Amino acid sequence: MAEVKIQAEPRTEFGKGAARRIRRDAKVPAVLYGHGTPPIHIALPGHDIMLALKNANALLSIDVEGENRLALPKQVQRDPIKGFIEHVDLLIVRRGEKVTVDIPVITHGEVVSEGMLVTEHPQLSVEVEATHIPESVELDVEGFEIGAQVLAKDLKLPEGATLQDDEETLVVHVVAAPTAEELEEELAEAEAEAGIEREESEAELEAEAAEAAQGEAAEGAEGEGGESESGEGEGSSQE
Repeated sequence: MAEVKIQAEPRTEFGKGAARRIRRDAKVPAVLYGHGTPPIHIALPGHDIMLALKNANALLSIDVEGENRLALPKQVQRDPIKGFIEHVDLLIVRRGEKVTVDIPVITHGEVVSEGMLVTEHPQLSVEVEATHIPESVELDVEGFEIGAQVLAKDLKLPEGATLQDDEETLVVHVVAAPTAEELEEELAEAEAEAGIEREESEAELEAEAAEAAQGEAAEGAEGEGGESESGEGEGSSQE
């Protein structure tokens, strides 16, 4: 993974007010720490760090007043509503140093038409060199049959990566695809649990009306038949 160079500025003001002023200037407050060094408080250009952090394990080369430090994003705080970056914790690393990171599992291909691929573990924890972090683990699922499964130990990891998760961790498996009726039933159950009242479609309303009309007609026929039998009985008695 290539290094992303970012020019940073040292920070001397702290607190919520100072952080808001930094963000108003289109910058992001951050802190560099690690390897026993005192925390270094900095401000990063907002656009640059936003682009860099599109990759969760971006290797950053941070320049602070002419001194470069390699770092990995450790924690990224975002606004819960608007999603913009509010603060970044950066872990200082060294070339050749081993680090443990999570990398995504990317699947390619299509399973059998009557099957559905279920991802149980979308990412794996691996140990790699800080300057050679792979972007993902690739998995080809083309033609997988129902019942097929892939464990963590079955994956081919990128060169230099060592698995840190349990080898028996289930990553993906194939199950029978649900029918339309099963999907409809699951949706209805989920809506009921969430307290959502579902509006009936015109077709459903028409079907209910037709069913009610049939029921009324049947009840009417039974009533007429009962009256006729009753009338016949009375006539016989009089005779």
